[in-house]
Amino acid sequence: MSSVDTNKNGPTPTLLEKAPWTDEQGIGMKVYRAVSIAIEILVLYVKMTVTWLYCLYQFFVPPEPKSVKGEVILITGAGHGMGREVAMRFGRLGGIIVCVDINAVGNQETVDIIKKDKGRAHRFECDVTNREAVIALKDKISREVGDVTMLVNNAGIMPCKPLSMTTESAIRGAFEVNIIAHFWLLQTFLPSMMEKNHGHIVAMSSMAGVVGLRNLVPYCATKFAVRGLMEALHEELREDAKDYSGIKLTVICPFIVDTGLCKHPKIKFPSLMKILTPQEAADNIVDAVRRNYYEITIPSSLYYINMICRIFPRSVPLYLKDFLDSGLEAQ
Repeated sequence: MSSVDTNKNGPTPTLLEKAPWTDEQGIGMKVYRAVSIAIEILVLYVKMTVTWLYCLYQFFVPPEPKSVKGEVILITGAGHGMGREVAMRFGRLGGIIVCVDINAVGNQETVDIIKKDKGRAHRFECDVTNREAVIALKDKISREVGDVTMLVNNAGIMPCKPLSMTTESAIRGAFEVNIIAHFWLLQTFLPSMMEKNHGHIVAMSSMAGVVGLRNLVPYCATKFAVRGLMEALHEELREDAKDYSGIKLTVICPFIVDTGLCKHPKIKFPSLMKILTPQEAADNIVDAVRRNYYEITIPSSLYYINMICRIFPRSVPLYLKDFLDSGLEAQ
């Protein structure tokens, strides 16, 4: 009998002829692909392990703070609170501070304080929720100061009421100031950083951008959005064909800071989770930026507590949240 049976559809290979070792693209190709995938997984494992060990090393031996001398640092909401404190500290370190606020009086006070400390500072008033005004601001800063090399998106507002009692204008205002303004400022000031492959973007999120809290639904939504924006921007820069490794990003997530926005804080264990002063928060922010940290919480312990809690089913960390019983009462 022939090794090939015939039928009206043509020759039909026998079982012997279907064996993988008789297929030119069979077992050899399968082995090659399997080995290639195994090597890729091994390389991935080595990269992840080495990076993890390096991050562990940096936890105990932090990177040296970089100099900000001569950097043109734009800070929104510089007229008071954390914005003013951060501006003062960068001014003492030799940065050229561009103070931006809608409040001319407070903004000028910040400039005067920096100059009194023999720093360099410039005052500009701008409604950062207005895209055209931000573009005009950029042109003015470029002419009078130079290209911005560090952008600190600090301006923010905090409506603090149950969602059912929060007005439409309050919700829209929170989104306009806390997140939409970031887009206008980034679209306006990031291109010059990309041209030079040099710059730093700092975004103020919050622990309310990590954990949802009652009476802060719109605020939490905007601060979660800030973290999403920064993560997506990081990937957009990282995966671009051009090298943008010289542009650093830092996301700041403070707990309750006594800036005047938090009218009725509720802290069950003040010694464990105390209300921060603007000065304490600013010290942590400036240090994180100078060390090129991507994300920090203030205090730092909350970062690790949150990461640990995330590995448990969602209902488990709620017991810890109820035990700590911290947040803001409605205003």
